[in-house]
Amino acid sequence: MAARDLQERIKKLIIDRRLASGAPLPTEPELMEYLDASRNSVREALKALQAMGIVEIRHGFGTYVGPMSLAPMIEGLAFRTVAGHYRGEDSLLQLLELREAVETGLVSRLAGRMPDADLVELDALVDRMDEEAARGAGLAETDRAFHATLYRGLDNVLLSEVLEAFWDAFHRVRTDLGGEPQDPKVTCRQHREILDAVRSGDSVRAEEAIREHFGNIRARLSTTAPQSPHTRHNERV
Repeated sequence: MAARDLQERIKKLIIDRRLASGAPLPTEPELMEYLDASRNSVREALKALQAMGIVEIRHGFGTYVGPMSLAPMIEGLAFRTVAGHYRGEDSLLQLLELREAVETGLVSRLAGRMPDADLVELDALVDRMDEEAARGAGLAETDRAFHATLYRGLDNVLLSEVLEAFWDAFHRVRTDLGGEPQDPKVTCRQHREILDAVRSGDSVRAEEAIREHFGNIRARLSTTAPQSPHTRHNERV
């Protein structure tokens, strides 16, 4: 039986038996009998599934249903984007367009519906941006926290992980973006505008604020010529 077929049958077993993350799988001999496959074939199939996070092999204890994390997919997306960028492709622009489409589509759902506690936290993050800008410090991590907090209330784990992939890909190549980096004070103003629009319940204004936030990066991407990935200096996006 082909290795891929064995992997699919093990995945089907997990689904059919409604096994949750951390649940034990049948023993190796039981899987050999169930799949009518050799020990080596079963082991190879399990190793492949472990690489995908579908199963977890605990040597000396057995095999369990894995965390089924999106991490491999997210890492693949980020790597594909970065590798394409250094080959001179417009993969970074494509990722930007995807991220912008996702965020503009979602921010309108948040307008007027954000819990007070989240609004207070977002206010504090924008205040921190103002302080960082005044000190000449980078805003990257605070910017990242702002976007994570903004969409946290949607309670969508997939969304959170995909947005993290967007962020990672951009910041791995942030030193290669052409044009001038945006004035940190402008970045602060843009985030304050996003927050104010969401707080007021104005979905159209919130979407426009998100688009403006991405506008500077889009403009810089249009003038970007990929550098060597070994060239690095301190610059924020």
